[in-house]
Amino acid sequence: MGSTGHGPLHGVRVVELAGIGPGPFAAMLLADLGADVVRVDRPGGPGLGVDPARDLTNRNKRSVVLDLKSAAGAAAALDLAGRADILVEGYRPGVAERLGVGPEQCLARNPRLVYGRMTGWGQDGPLARTAGHDIGYVAVTGALGMIGPAGGPPAVPANLLGDYAGGSLYLVVGVLSALQHARSTGEGQVVDAAIVDGTAHLTSMIHAMLAAGAWQDRRGANLLDGGAPFYGVYETADGQYMAVGALEPAFYEEFVRLLGLSGAGTGTEAGTGTGTGTGALPDRSDPAAWDELRALLAARFRTRTRAEWTEVFAGSDACVAPVLSLREAPDHPHLAARGTLAEHHGTVQPAPAPRFSATPGAVRRPPPRPGADAAEVARDWHLTDLPAAPTQEER
Repeated sequence: MGSTGHGPLHGVRVVELAGIGPGPFAAMLLADLGADVVRVDRPGGPGLGVDPARDLTNRNKRSVVLDLKSAAGAAAALDLAGRADILVEGYRPGVAERLGVGPEQCLARNPRLVYGRMTGWGQDGPLARTAGHDIGYVAVTGALGMIGPAGGPPAVPANLLGDYAGGSLYLVVGVLSALQHARSTGEGQVVDAAIVDGTAHLTSMIHAMLAAGAWQDRRGANLLDGGAPFYGVYETADGQYMAVGALEPAFYEEFVRLLGLSGAGTGTEAGTGTGTGTGALPDRSDPAAWDELRALLAARFRTRTRAEWTEVFAGSDACVAPVLSLREAPDHPHLAARGTLAEHHGTVQPAPAPRFSATPGAVRRPPPRPGADAAEVARDWHLTDLPAAPTQEER
């Protein structure tokens, strides 16, 4: 099968009205998949103090600078929307309308346009116009309350769960689904992607287990939240950690064998040189025995370093992996072999995902300087003119 080298979204035009967080990441994902993404930056930038050359969420994009508070800037943005397949914005509800680039104005110019809106609370509801951040959005969905140890506070999963999983990914699914509809019918539409909606949707399986009585509505008491001793993290002799996910009985048996302990009720002693068996372990199927089992596993893990345990479990089906830092991850043998993290344009970064056999994505260009591509975009999108990049004095 031949490869085009362009990505499956080659030929799709996207306008991104610059913001922060989940909107730019969603647009980056579309760009990684081959879309021609033009980011409309504001004069002066978003105010985060990040060097634009290091902002990886802007890779594979081109940038123009428009002052949307001016009539000329809003008109130029509408010109771009008139040529685009998808527009992405992440303002509070009502802001795009006040700027003259809301759904009504853009769809009047381009009836086939997919207008993607990325917010935390959504376009309606009591909190729609209030400020917020990832931590608050995931808090009210119940997702944050699931994460963390029993008897301790919820653990904050950076902003991965809300902004990016519940936000960006749902926006991308939404705009691509709407694009399919637009191409079939000629009818564009608005996609309301709210982080609270997406994050709540991610908990579907947990809600099913809760309804079936297979999940307790508290932290650290369940199969997948660290409550089960065979699904969690353990400290090693050097203060590092190993992650254990030995859920299935066969994998668990392999796990305890390599750990140097005996299986529960099997009478099988370790014979691998990793340690001496200690008799039958507590029954893992009995939650009342979990604390005792966890203490035994924790004591065993503390006898060796992370590197030593990594070697012990290498290549096995025990479902055990070292907990690596962001800087360590690129050197993991499996990730290195796949090129999951690699250096592009002088910066180590994740490769585009997922992967396609015929139309692979690629890191084609580094993050642009705001406004650097005005002339090129005007030419390629057949526009008469776009403002040039601001000079150093103007910035």
